[in-house]
Amino acid sequence: MGYSSWIHDTNLRVARSPVGRWFRLENSGHPRERKGSFFFTEMRAGLATFFAMAYIISVNANITSSTGGTCVCSAEDCSTNSDYLLCVQEVKRDMVTATAAIAALSTFSMGLFANLPIALAPGMGLNAYFAYTVVGPNGSGLIPYSVALTAVFVEGWVFLGLTLIGMRQWLARALPASIKLATGVGIGLCLALIGLTYSAGIGLVQGGVDTPIELAGCTNAPQYLDDNGLCLSSAKMRSPTMWVGIFCGGFLTALLMMYRVKGAVIIGILLVSIISWPRTTPVTYFPYTDLGTSMFDFFKQVVTFHPIKHTLAAQEWDISGHGSQFGLAFITFLYVDILDTTGTMYSMARFAGAIDERTQDFEGSAVAYMVDAISISIGSLLGSPPVTAFVESGAGISEGGKTGLTSCMTGFAFFISVFFAPIFASIPAWATGCTLVIVGALMAKSAADINWRYYGDAIPAFLTIAIMPFTYSIAYGLIAGILSYILLNGLAWTLEKVSGGRIVPPNKDESDPWSWKLPGGILPPWVKRAARGQKDFWRRDEESPELQLEESGSFNSSQQERVAIEKGHKSGNP
Repeated sequence: MGYSSWIHDTNLRVARSPVGRWFRLENSGHPRERKGSFFFTEMRAGLATFFAMAYIISVNANITSSTGGTCVCSAEDCSTNSDYLLCVQEVKRDMVTATAAIAALSTFSMGLFANLPIALAPGMGLNAYFAYTVVGPNGSGLIPYSVALTAVFVEGWVFLGLTLIGMRQWLARALPASIKLATGVGIGLCLALIGLTYSAGIGLVQGGVDTPIELAGCTNAPQYLDDNGLCLSSAKMRSPTMWVGIFCGGFLTALLMMYRVKGAVIIGILLVSIISWPRTTPVTYFPYTDLGTSMFDFFKQVVTFHPIKHTLAAQEWDISGHGSQFGLAFITFLYVDILDTTGTMYSMARFAGAIDERTQDFEGSAVAYMVDAISISIGSLLGSPPVTAFVESGAGISEGGKTGLTSCMTGFAFFISVFFAPIFASIPAWATGCTLVIVGALMAKSAADINWRYYGDAIPAFLTIAIMPFTYSIAYGLIAGILSYILLNGLAWTLEKVSGGRIVPPNKDESDPWSWKLPGGILPPWVKRAARGQKDFWRRDEESPELQLEESGSFNSSQQERVAIEKGHKSGNP
């Protein structure tokens, strides 16, 4: 038996097992099996997602520990207080463990219960807002670290309530078609921008002074930076790590993808990482500095487990002295996270082909939102900023991931990283930067499906696409798109009604149809099943035509007759 035959046979055996039917793999016999989903493909896709977002382990730890956590600084200058700095180092290592642990738990749960190839972890952007605005560097922000964790904990339970009554699902379904398509494109551009910057990419671009953004690509050595910390003109495009990332992580990966080489993304990331680990090269991830030596010492431990000491269950429930600030932080976390997560999940589900075009919902949406909500609260108990869906999930989806097995593999990899944190925290940003750019390119194809013919659809879609990367926020892009859509189309509708139908855009017939009244209504299907008295109301009957038609809101007389006929055949009646 050849290798390819063994792979095929193993894929088939897994598909026909209870595992294959649970995850709806191809050839599983499930009525809603996902075509093109195979066991080994899902495993490879899960690893691709993990490697694309493994940077969050170290990045989130760095960002969150900048608040000082539960450490107290008694000196005027905290940067010179050795006891405080030692405590902060402990908080940072706590957050390495916490980030890997909550990413493992939430992502595995997403795959197992929602059957979606979407990974969760403490969100970039949200953690920056948490660390630099809400808590502030060394605790200089609006509220203390422990109170901020309380706000995150409460936010998670509010999210759960909104999910149970169907509001989060309705929001995703009620968004106009052009906005939903544009969200995927905007997220793709966000990914590309992340991949091109210094913090999580190859460092090709940077913020500018005379312009909002400009070319970069220099090393961070002081002699190559101006007074604003930006690259000198003579030093641009000379960073060796940038070129390693471009050629080994970018062009090589793209070339392998052109030839349909399986695991192309993983090959690129691993190659750049291995090149960057030796200390004696110009592209080393561990330079001979105090920080580089500290990172290398941690890397050399290879296998280690650091228990959470300072940030575990650190909530402060007495918020009487922080009422208004607590409310502001809570509301901001709530609206940013609900738009960010909803938009990301919907776009990733569409990218994976899991969208039901009739209902404009995706499979397992209610469970997915519940997993996200509960993970937010659990993450806060570990000391983490809000958990959210990661756009880097697109890396695994582009590798062929279509089911929850992808997320289960990603979650398992994060679990392993709890014990191999020194290795996984040492994947350089320039190893994953070009991967994010490639995934962004793949996601941009949704732009072709946007209705560019009618300005009432096209302009809000464009604003959604543009605002997301320019503000570094998925939520702000959605807000811009939704508000502009309401203003433009609301005014056009008002003029049409006031003028008695005489003032109408010339090509209004080319606009995308939209209504807040969606198939199935606002209430989630489980509420309707419970109201019917169905005991297992949490379980959808995949085989029942009458339930599927009833839940879609389109159960008419002819369909009732067809269902009755099918019932007769099943029972053996003529």
